[in-house]
Parts: sequence; C-alpha cells; structure tokens
Amino acid sequence: MGQPSRWVQRFGALIPQGGRVLDFACGNGRHARWLAARGLRVDATDRDEAALATLAGVAGLTTVHADLEAGEWPFGRDSHDALVVTNYLFRPRFDLMLSVLREGGVLIYETFMVGNERYGRPRSPDFLLQPGELLARLADDFTVVAFEQGEVGDPPHAVVQRLCAIRGRDRYGGLPD
Repeated sequence: MGQPSRWVQRFGALIPQGGRVLDFACGNGRHARWLAARGLRVDATDRDEAALATLAGVAGLTTVHADLEAGEWPFGRDSHDALVVTNYLFRPRFDLMLSVLREGGVLIYETFMVGNERYGRPRSPDFLLQPGELLARLADDFTVVAFEQGEVGDPPHAVVQRLCAIRGRDRYGGLPD
C-alpha cells in the first residue's frame, strides 16, 4: 500500500477538522486511509474495484467505484472541503474534477511532469504536466499556498509537479508547520 506522500501529509493540516475529502483516483487508498484516520470524512474513488475492496470497513471512508475518464460524473458541484490527487492526470475532465471543491476548499495535487519519461512511467505526454501547468490552470480561481516542480529523490527517480491551493482568490492565511 505504501506511505502517504509527504506533500499530502504536510498540507493535509489545512483541511478543516471533520471536513469532507475526495481522494480522486485513490488506487489502494494510502491517502484515503491516512486522511480518515485524522477524523476526516473521505470519499475514495477509483475505477479499480479490487483496490476499493481493500478499503472496506475503514472508519470514516466511503468508496465510490467510477470510471473518472468516461461515463456519468458521480460527484456534485461544491460538495467537498478538500480534493487530493496524486499520480493522476486526465486533462479532459480536469475542470469537472475541480468543480467538487467548495469555496475555501483545499486542493492538494502531486503528479508527474515532462522529464519523467527518462525515469520510467508514465512516459506519454498525455499523462505528464508541462512546466507550470498546474499554476496556469488554477490562476483565476485559486490562491496558491505552495508549488514545486522538478526532479525528486537523491539520486533523482522522478520528475513531479506539486501544488497546494485554496479555491477562491486571496483566501489563505499561512503555511502549516
């Protein structure tokens, strides 16, 4: 299953206690489990039914089986206090994905970007962010809390882009410890 991302752990502190979180394309649920253990109400969604089945019985966690790239959209607009996305990119539904966040909601996003192809998967430009792409996509509707991009690891093993932002302009008061 793996440990939760340090990026998610760092900025998870911005999610209001008891808030509702969508762990988008959750895979085996490493972030969903971590968030639920902190008293948050988590909707964990993925198309992999077997992966979702491993989350059965986790307190505070609901699973939503859905093909996030096709078919009917399973979430309402402004329905979540936070959105967590790691290792996933599907541009055609990016704006629809963001629509689940309420005003003041926290977006924690971390995925691969161009340059990662030299380290492994994903290699296709369809699944790799361009430099500064997350910043550009969120510029009008979000207040950026933190942003990083580039190689990670020592020695480097991936190229990623990470962002934490709050839905709404000028909505942020300070970094978590």
